Amino acid sequence: MISKLSIALISFVFLPVLAAEPQVLDAHVHHNGDPTFLKALIKRLDPFNGMAFVLVKPKHLAATKPIIDAHPNRLVGFGDIDLDDPEAVKRIDEFHAAGFRGIGELSRPLKNFDDPKYSPIYARAEQYGMIALFHTGIVNRTTPDIPEDVSVDRMRVLLLDGIARRYPKLTIIGAHLGNPEYANAAEIARWNPNLYFDLTGSTLIKKQEDYTFFKSVFWWSSVASPHTPASGASAFEKIVFGSDIFDGEIEEFDRSLDRYRKMLNACGVSKEAQANILSGTMWRILKRSSK
Repeated sequence: MISKLSIALISFVFLPVLAAEPQVLDAHVHHNGDPTFLKALIKRLDPFNGMAFVLVKPKHLAATKPIIDAHPNRLVGFGDIDLDDPEAVKRIDEFHAAGFRGIGELSRPLKNFDDPKYSPIYARAEQYGMIALFHTGIVNRTTPDIPEDVSVDRMRVLLLDGIARRYPKLTIIGAHLGNPEYANAAEIARWNPNLYFDLTGSTLIKKQEDYTFFKSVFWWSSVASPHTPASGASAFEKIVFGSDIFDGEIEEFDRSLDRYRKMLNACGVSKEAQANILSGTMWRILKRSSK
């Protein structure tokens, strides 16, 4: 059992001092294990003073940590763990000791996301002040001829509601806005201050002819009511930017950023809210958890 003192000491040693707020913070990038990809990502982020949450598998931790350590204002490490790994909690300890700030993308569980089996994992991540990125909604099937124990039903977006309530100090990002259960995703985000979503994947492609659709999902901006949060922030600020780069396809960063901006402009989202969506929200969470 790791003591609170040990956690505090680890945090003091490894958490970096964050510089100026980035213009873009990409909360969803998959590392393919190739160091040249990280170099290309850093170069792509430079014009924006940008940062990226880089999802790293345990087998790539040793090789990736020095690169992340050398670029603390560009790269933020996330431990890409398997929820059904019997050593999952130990993996979180290892990633945290390496200075990583989150876990994810949590995907393809053998049980529902909110099954008690996974409680020690979420509790440990919350204890460390980590961010947890969950896959939600439809998931790809790249090898249809090979049997696999995967079910979208175990990754339903509504399962995040119970997790967010049980672990109020755990910041949660649901990838893909629950595709296609967008309304459910927005509604649980409305009342859970620790829950956000990205719009990665196919959604901003299939909705490109109807971006104003999202105004019906994030409907409570400027609505004063007992049924809306008291903050007064734009409802769209429950979204954070992500690209879901995988297999080293760095070009997806530009495509995703362009889609986000077109959607937000089509929905009349203010420049201030857009700044929070593209970087500000996650930046403040990072700074708060680093103290």
